[in-house]
Amino acid sequence: MTHCFSRRSFLKGSAAAAAVLSSPLLPADAAFSETENGLFSPVSPLCQTQYGPVKGREGENGQLCWYGIPYGAAPTGESRWTAPQEPARWLTVRDCTSPAPAAYQYTTFPLGTEDCLTLDIYSSAEAKKRPVLVYLHGSAATGSSLELPGCELVRDAGCVFVALNYRLGLFGWNCLPALTADPDATGNFALLDIARALDWVRDNIASFGGDPQNITVLGFAAGGRDGMALLASPLFVGRFQKAISISGGMTCADENTSAETLAAALAPLAVQDGKALTEAAARRWLLTEDPAVRSWLCGVDAARLAPLMANAGLRMSVFPHLYADGITLPEGGYPAAQYSEIPTLLLTGADEFNAAARWDSWFSSEEAKRFSADELEAAKQFAATYGSALCRVFSTRGSAEVIAARSDAPLYLGQIEYGSSASKTQIPLLGSFQGIALPMLSGSNPYFGWADLSGAGYQAMAEQLRAYLKNFITSGDPNGKKLLSGSTRWQRWTPDSPALLVLDADADHAITRCAAQTETKESLLAAMEADSTLSPALKQAVIENVLKGRFFD
Repeated sequence: MTHCFSRRSFLKGSAAAAAVLSSPLLPADAAFSETENGLFSPVSPLCQTQYGPVKGREGENGQLCWYGIPYGAAPTGESRWTAPQEPARWLTVRDCTSPAPAAYQYTTFPLGTEDCLTLDIYSSAEAKKRPVLVYLHGSAATGSSLELPGCELVRDAGCVFVALNYRLGLFGWNCLPALTADPDATGNFALLDIARALDWVRDNIASFGGDPQNITVLGFAAGGRDGMALLASPLFVGRFQKAISISGGMTCADENTSAETLAAALAPLAVQDGKALTEAAARRWLLTEDPAVRSWLCGVDAARLAPLMANAGLRMSVFPHLYADGITLPEGGYPAAQYSEIPTLLLTGADEFNAAARWDSWFSSEEAKRFSADELEAAKQFAATYGSALCRVFSTRGSAEVIAARSDAPLYLGQIEYGSSASKTQIPLLGSFQGIALPMLSGSNPYFGWADLSGAGYQAMAEQLRAYLKNFITSGDPNGKKLLSGSTRWQRWTPDSPALLVLDADADHAITRCAAQTETKESLLAAMEADSTLSPALKQAVIENVLKGRFFD
């Protein structure tokens, strides 16, 4: 699969763009259109936003892309934990031809920038009032808008694709009392970023060929969980019209536990900076509403903060992320929410927990060394089997049941079986892993080293999924007016008819079918309890250390 933006297209500029860029200044309200001077197509690399003009890249076959357009001012200094403000206006043409830095984060070292409230837009020169797909990338602590390139979706789903950067880790999720002392304050700063981005899309996307009245939010992994929060949040009513969550689910972190976790992580820094003599004293201070806490936190170098909440490890129920604060999310969390009456599609892989299970840190702990290699291998399989089953129910049926109790909105649930033990095409160890859907949408495979997804069957399955998504983002129905040849009709999910579309493929052909989803959280926990493949001691250790706190308490 070729990239839609080649080095040649990156360096090539149109004659019209060169003519405009030769002028050092452009008025903020300038309009670039063929009616003005005949030089520009309805959508061109030069587009006007309400804050100033931007220049994007031209790719193959009329594809266009703009990177790093600001939708908010830099949340730095005293603004580090506040709602995002409008970006400053600019008069000269802003160069948006190169990827912008990601939000500040930590992988093996700190990287990114706090000036991160930017978005990328993929469109086409032919776009005119197309559906808009807004992407929320995965991980609450790492990642960027580049996770899912939008070229394939622009072409095959007929949309304008927008990918967001937003605050991550403790920059995006922080419920310390000094930061949330105001009755109207929230610790869900990343949600405030997303709200600001959606407002920007509504006000500006028409210039890029998108329909501001037809916006679908698509989230993956932690981004999928954020998407669930958007459905439940009164803050987002009317800001988008459809939702897709891939590998998402509904979790809220306990604010008291999160505050204690954050205080414990920050305490060594507070001692280093002379704010307390001991870490215990620092923790107590950090858990107060003392304005000095906020002042100190806003002045700490971002590189010292980024590593503190670097990896959730899928334990989102205990990791600082998404608080039911009564502002962005209702008190009482998801069961208490009144859901937006918008079509929602929930998708997961069949084996989403396989990798996390096999490489969980507990299996290399001192406690685990009490068991033999054969016992630990069986334990990894146990964790992968039940963890994946719980994960797929958590991401689909569990969320659907909560929504259906408070909303009559159409729900569509799907599961990718390709690569699993039930599939005709298996992927060793990993099966239908978390993230298997992303190459189906982007056309590129970041997992090629250990999962070859280049076969004709996988590509046919990907084509079917993109066709379903095209119908869904256009009309709210994945079946649309016409299905792709060979596709199965995607039945609507209801509590009385828990239909599940299964996507699979053999070496050469896509295979789709609609099945009744019989698994429930309760049935899986009962099966796990009855399972006798492990000794009672090993089984209890795996449940407590590998599975608990992820999909059940």
